[in-house]
Amino acid sequence: MTSRPTPEQHLRDLARLRRVKDRIDREYAKPLDVEALARGVSMSAGHLSRQFRLAYGESPYGYLMTRRIERAMALLRRGDLSVTEVCFEVGCSSLGTFSTRFTELVGMPPSAYRQQAADATAGIPSCVAKQVTRPIRNREARSPGQT
Repeated sequence: MTSRPTPEQHLRDLARLRRVKDRIDREYAKPLDVEALARGVSMSAGHLSRQFRLAYGESPYGYLMTRRIERAMALLRRGDLSVTEVCFEVGCSSLGTFSTRFTELVGMPPSAYRQQAADATAGIPSCVAKQVTRPIRNREARSPGQT
C-alpha cells in the first residue's frame, strides 16, 4: 500500500509533468520516448505515464503523437511537401505508423486531408485555420445525443 503524496510533493510532481509537456511541445520533431522524458525529470517511465495520464487525460506518447499530427496538418495544408516528407519533418520514423495515427485522429488519410484542406482553408488566416482544423480525440468528440 502506498501513501498519498504530501501537497508539496504533489505540486512538485505537477511541475515536473508540466516540464515534460513543455518539452514535448518544443521537441516534438526529435526522437522522444517515454524513458527519455522520464529520465529528464527523474521519474520512472511507469510513474510518468500514470501521472501524465491523470493530469492531462492521455499518455505522454499519445500527447506527443497528437502534437506531431497537428503540425503535420499545418504542413499538409501548406501543400509544398509530400506526405512522406511531412512524416519525417514532424519526427515520425515510420510512414505506416504516421498514416495510421493521422487517420485515427483526423478521420482521413494524410493524402486525402492534403487535397481537401487546400480548398477548405483557402483565404483563411493560418492562425484561424489551425484552431478550426485541430484534431478531435475520441474522448472529446460529442455523441449525437449530447448538446
